[in-house]
Amino acid sequence: TLGDKIIETLSRPYEVDQHTLYIGASVGTAIGPRDGRTVEMLMRSADLALYRSKDQGGGSHSQYEPKLHVHAEERRVMEIALRKALENDEFSLNYQPVVSADSGGVVGFEALLRWNNPEFGIVSPAKFVPLAEDARLIVPIGEWVMRTACKEAMKWPSAVKVAVNVSADQLNDPEFLNMVVSALQDSDLPAHRLEIEVTESIFMSEGTGAAGKLDEVIAMGINLSLDDFGTGYSSLSYLKRLPVDTLKIDREFIKDIPDSESDMQITSAIINLAQNLGFKVVAEGVETAEQLAFLKANQCELAQGFYFSKPIPAHKAMILLESQQLRSRA
Repeated sequence: TLGDKIIETLSRPYEVDQHTLYIGASVGTAIGPRDGRTVEMLMRSADLALYRSKDQGGGSHSQYEPKLHVHAEERRVMEIALRKALENDEFSLNYQPVVSADSGGVVGFEALLRWNNPEFGIVSPAKFVPLAEDARLIVPIGEWVMRTACKEAMKWPSAVKVAVNVSADQLNDPEFLNMVVSALQDSDLPAHRLEIEVTESIFMSEGTGAAGKLDEVIAMGINLSLDDFGTGYSSLSYLKRLPVDTLKIDREFIKDIPDSESDMQITSAIINLAQNLGFKVVAEGVETAEQLAFLKANQCELAQGFYFSKPIPAHKAMILLESQQLRSRA
């Protein structure tokens, strides 16, 4: 009750210099001697409970449970392993094709990071990417992804692009632009064959300079796509501020087509908006012929999803491209 009251009180709006400010709060509690017999043990247990509240999105109260300590220890061991993953050559890239909705021909690949650890096995990106961000490892890992993807793309036909996801932490790194230039120079990949994917969330923190960095990226001739469009922080102001080339419609709007009338209307509206603004459109998460037929009927240019291919290793991407070349010659 006390924890909830603290959150409620702190979360009320504050009036400061004629501005209304909002401050969120999260609470974690531990009770002695059950959760610790010393001050240090109690503080550690309460801190673990606090992290649980934050992981749930904040604005909540959590009590310590023994399993939180187990989870924290697993996380600590995994972080140690993640710090050694680059030097131990445990990372690899899979590539998911982006295809023409009309012809089904591959026009590019999205590079997707995979981690295979001797102890943990294949670790889900949903698990290790947030850990890499918290441990400030995402910048060196992101550089490895960029360099590896550019080198691999040079083996493909000259019309095929590669898309690389970039996080806010990478954009905030002072050496980000130099790293991208270096990756292109070392691989000899032309800038127009590289596409950088960002999400709208990177613009939530004003003053990071993200928009300015992306302006410079575009000036190099690199393509820019806005991933997961339509979810989270969507704002049309981003489309006005950013020199975006491509909008990627989030799979949440695709997965229930044709059963969901509202999803069909939203998807159709995004396609029309993008085309009127001169953007390309990629529909993510396409898994059925019905979904593809709907996208074709609405003049969606590009599609990506299991209907065409799951993410595949680099050698299978080459086989796919070679078979496509053979079909085009036949």
